[in-house]
Amino acid sequence: MSHDVLALACEPIPCVRIAFIGLGKRGKESIHHFMHMQGVVVAAICDLNEENLHLAQQLMESHGKALPTAYRGADDWREVCRREDIHLVYVCTNRERHAEIALYAMQQGKHVALEVPAANTVEECWALVNAAETYRRHCMMLENCCYDRFELAVLNMIRQGLLGEVFHVEGAYIHDLRHLDFGHRMSYNRLWQMEGNPYPTHGLGPLCQALGIHRGDRLAWLTSVSGGQFNFPSFAHPLPPEAYTLGNINTTIIKTQRNKTIVLQHDISSPRPRVRPLLVSGTEGFVQKGNPHVITLVAEPEAAAEELLRRYEHPYYQEIGELARRVGSHGGMDFVMDYRLIYCLQHGLPLDMDVYDAAEWSCIVELSARSVASGSQPVEIPDFTRGRWQ
Repeated sequence: MSHDVLALACEPIPCVRIAFIGLGKRGKESIHHFMHMQGVVVAAICDLNEENLHLAQQLMESHGKALPTAYRGADDWREVCRREDIHLVYVCTNRERHAEIALYAMQQGKHVALEVPAANTVEECWALVNAAETYRRHCMMLENCCYDRFELAVLNMIRQGLLGEVFHVEGAYIHDLRHLDFGHRMSYNRLWQMEGNPYPTHGLGPLCQALGIHRGDRLAWLTSVSGGQFNFPSFAHPLPPEAYTLGNINTTIIKTQRNKTIVLQHDISSPRPRVRPLLVSGTEGFVQKGNPHVITLVAEPEAAAEELLRRYEHPYYQEIGELARRVGSHGGMDFVMDYRLIYCLQHGLPLDMDVYDAAEWSCIVELSARSVASGSQPVEIPDFTRGRWQ
């Protein structure tokens, strides 16, 4: 008998009671999303910052919602996780605490949704997988880029066979963050002091979905190279080179068990404009996100990209796209993500993204750094499904 949690379906929860741990920008945005959904109660909020708690309470009060219990202590998150009336623990703390809180929450019988990356080390990734399998709880990483309107339309095309067999994909996280100095925020401070690709999941998530990773294939190995060293002319308090280790651009190449290839990049230090590219090559079609988008299908060589995107718009956006764009963050994709999470919990359905996605996408943090440190030697990627990916 298998103990994996692939396609895990739990008892339906008609009214999902949520506890938020961490109320920074992302946490407050998600609370705002839940104010527009039925069958959701934000029952507890936890943050060290009194102002964050106050702003979250103000937001809920403006929507006529009952105020949640507020927790302020450094270890109060443990008490929150132990509450018997909580179904879902929503983790938006700094990245150092994601795995720790998620593990404890699952041990207390709670489902977990946690910000990216879900973990910083391979050991933490395995711990999340083991906990989800042991306690039979959902553990979803909140990879919002998988719910972008463009990415979902392309995924819809792939699943309808319009691109044939997808054999190569490319993506990246390109975001000029030179204005963030080393003391700005803990999460960003940590980025400057990591090797390899410290923030892989925004680019990698949609690529893995396009390839059907651990749904018929798996990530097998990677090689990674980081170029140059930062020069921080725009930093308010520039530090000497020995204070940071991140190269100014990282390129990681991943090969899958079925010989598909992935090119993944990370760049937060150059004046390059913010972009989140997506490239998908299939035997019957090609897609490249950009301005303008490029979509070439063997079956419809004359079809324009925008017309194809309208025709194959994903059902999620057909159903709630207008509301998502009106109230959601990042063009609506964050709202669609939160909406789908709640819908699946309410109806007892498997989630779109599971703990194996969280582990496979997050482990690139450590493994890319290992490859860079070894002179770009190949590094094997663990099979977190223990052979069940087929």
